[in-house]
Amino acid sequence: MDKAQEIRGVNLGNWLVLEKWMNPGLFAGTDAEDEYHLARALPAEQYAERMHIHRAEYITERDFALLAELGVNAVRIPVPFFLFGDRPPYIGCVEQLDAAFDWAEKWGLRILIDLHTVPGSQNGFDNGGICGVCRWAAMPQEVDFVLNLLERIAKRYGQRPALWGIQPLNEPITTALLGEAPWEQSGVALRYPARDAELAQGSAAIPMAFLQSFYQQAYQRLRRYLPVDKAVVLHDAFCLNSWKEFLQSGCYENVVLDAHLYLSSVEMAGCEQTPEGYSKAIRENFGRSIREVSAYAPVLCGEWCLDNALARSMPRGAAQDALYRMLAKTQLETWAQGVGSFYWSYKLLNQEPQLASWDFLHCVCSGWLPGWKNSSMTQSQSMGA
Repeated sequence: MDKAQEIRGVNLGNWLVLEKWMNPGLFAGTDAEDEYHLARALPAEQYAERMHIHRAEYITERDFALLAELGVNAVRIPVPFFLFGDRPPYIGCVEQLDAAFDWAEKWGLRILIDLHTVPGSQNGFDNGGICGVCRWAAMPQEVDFVLNLLERIAKRYGQRPALWGIQPLNEPITTALLGEAPWEQSGVALRYPARDAELAQGSAAIPMAFLQSFYQQAYQRLRRYLPVDKAVVLHDAFCLNSWKEFLQSGCYENVVLDAHLYLSSVEMAGCEQTPEGYSKAIRENFGRSIREVSAYAPVLCGEWCLDNALARSMPRGAAQDALYRMLAKTQLETWAQGVGSFYWSYKLLNQEPQLASWDFLHCVCSGWLPGWKNSSMTQSQSMGA
């Protein structure tokens, strides 16, 4: 592909969609583990003030300037279903997204808008807004709400020069991944236990047929306002090789398939946890899938990072640095077989050492990410300093 068009991007995670592990201080004084419960755990005025300060300070124009200086050419911005402020008690954040477009156009960056949460959640993850709950697909009125929301987003931003594309749903969990076992026995429910059993009642993996139908409707609704030079980005539901027939079945223009390719997935598949083992798995597992599916549609690695079990077991030092540099080089070369990638995530406000490799700024400062420029600005911003 044309290297000038390759996406070398980062996610602006935890800005407009909260994830507690990335910024535990934002949840201080509550027992909330997700955004749903945080919005209900605090008095309304305190919640509003906390969100206002967070959104104003976590990402600013200075960050866009820094990213441009580092050689980043795009940002993926997770947004919540309450973007427009019409789902109390949540507080909307469309003004911040408007500002991001102004900053991106000033500093020469492109934006992928990623609808990261939906009412009732599409995955039960903490990043889906409410842990242990996955009911959205079973609520027709909320499915309609999301389709209308996507249309509003496309209408508002479709003509903005900085817009690269819109992603109608992040990381849906489907029966193709979990099978037909009861939700309560799934790894998702065990990893993210529901705080409120009544809210979780009826949770289930999303049927793949439903997801494909939703994607078809979302594509049609987005294209009413989205020019064909702006991409519609479909998450693969963690089943990258399952979309070939779907991609050939409809009249789609400029559809990109998004895969989130973390090293934990090859570890779970039995990858040998050595530098050679990781390199082989990245090139043969991830690389082969990207090449095969790219025959049907462009493939984007919308989330990745350097985190891996081997590095976490090593003392901080030259060997760990060398491992991270090798893994970064191998992954970036592999993602370039598609249309590029977005690192997860730009920054963390969490000082736990084992999380350092999730923090793009820290990785750049540490010399782990080859090919990105360094900057005198990065050291002061790394790891939330």
